[in-house]
Amino acid sequence: MRPDDRRYMDTHEWALIEDDVATIGISDFAVEQLTDLVFVDLPQAGDSLSKGDTLGEIESVKAVSDLYSPLSGEIIEVNESIADNLELVSQDPFGEGWFVKIRISDSSEFDQMISAAEYEKVIEEAAH
Repeated sequence: MRPDDRRYMDTHEWALIEDDVATIGISDFAVEQLTDLVFVDLPQAGDSLSKGDTLGEIESVKAVSDLYSPLSGEIIEVNESIADNLELVSQDPFGEGWFVKIRISDSSEFDQMISAAEYEKVIEEAAH
């Protein structure tokens, strides 16, 4: 079971809210589907995002995939350590493998995301 302290998108991004800051990453399922990660392109701190905007891309030996912002806000921190060590994303996608932190501008968007249990159903349907 995935952590239920955060919310998910059906495109496999997750967000964890602490006060008005959201930490954003991708799920273990996304990492498994991508397999061997080779490159990540992330935005700069200070960039503004709207919900659904592309916030970067992740490349594996199989494919290049866009990363989508589940929430609107301003990027206040980028996880620079994953640029040099993508293994962090593979080994700890819900912890050290996060991508960006944003100061959210609309907290109601978090409520529109799906719970861990609902995300499990999305994954099950994708497997069939």
